[in-house]
Amino acid sequence: MSDEALVARYLDYLGGPRKASPHTVTAYRGDLTDFTAFLDRSARSLRDADHSLLRRYLANMETRGLSRSSIRRRATAVRSFYRFLLREGVVESNPGELLSLPRGAMKLPRVLKRGEVGGILEHVQRRTEPGPGQPPPPPEAWRDLALVELLYDAGLRAGEACALKTADLDLSSGWIRIEHGKGDRTRVLPLAAPAAAALRTYLDLGRLALLKDGDPGTVFVNARGRAMSTRDVRRVVARLGAHWEGGRPVWPHLLRHSFATHLLEGGADLRSVQELLGHADIGSTQVYTHVSSERMRAVYDATHPRA
Repeated sequence: MSDEALVARYLDYLGGPRKASPHTVTAYRGDLTDFTAFLDRSARSLRDADHSLLRRYLANMETRGLSRSSIRRRATAVRSFYRFLLREGVVESNPGELLSLPRGAMKLPRVLKRGEVGGILEHVQRRTEPGPGQPPPPPEAWRDLALVELLYDAGLRAGEACALKTADLDLSSGWIRIEHGKGDRTRVLPLAAPAAAALRTYLDLGRLALLKDGDPGTVFVNARGRAMSTRDVRRVVARLGAHWEGGRPVWPHLLRHSFATHLLEGGADLRSVQELLGHADIGSTQVYTHVSSERMRAVYDATHPRA
């Protein structure tokens, strides 16, 4: 089997049994295409590549001016690819297993302050409270309030909010089920009272008015009565963020980052936050401890008399 066929087989595995997102599969395709092109230029193949050749590949990427984060990502893709080839019996060892990856600069996620989140929620809430003599709010106003409450109060990804089914809600007990989250993981999450109330009102006053022909079964529907897409969610959140008093850009994952950071600042343990976020690796959650430390340092520097 040719190198190109082996890459295609691995990508099918990622998109199939591994249930990787289309974005991940596309990224791996580009990374592995670059690697196999390097092998061609070196007159080598996937089966006879060794640790020394992979080190030359890292050096080649650095010579081409790739950033450290890009080099690290491509090297990680190659190493994962060889793990697959080893399991499939194509190679006898993984030449990338002991490959030293360049350390990338850690980028701390941006987060909103608690007051900023409160300001956004108050702005969205006011859209459901028309003044005297004004028409009742449109159904989108109830939907948007429920959506923003849920993104922040449960820390959902945009895609998870789009896929949420009405059958996944237990509003009387304050729980929701996230089926097939990232990595095909399912989790059950507690729901804060304001989010549960916003969802209940939206289901009663907004969702039925938005439905057109048939019911897609998802909680959140767009103006055409169809299930909302992640693009719809990003557009709604960005519009709401642009019109609140703070005027700071807002996107769905910013609310998720803020959810995790505020939990840790409030005393939640790291393992619990990992489970709430649905992270497979606790290392993905640990970045929020650094965010909390950075904010603590900023408060210290701004307020301590000897800082």
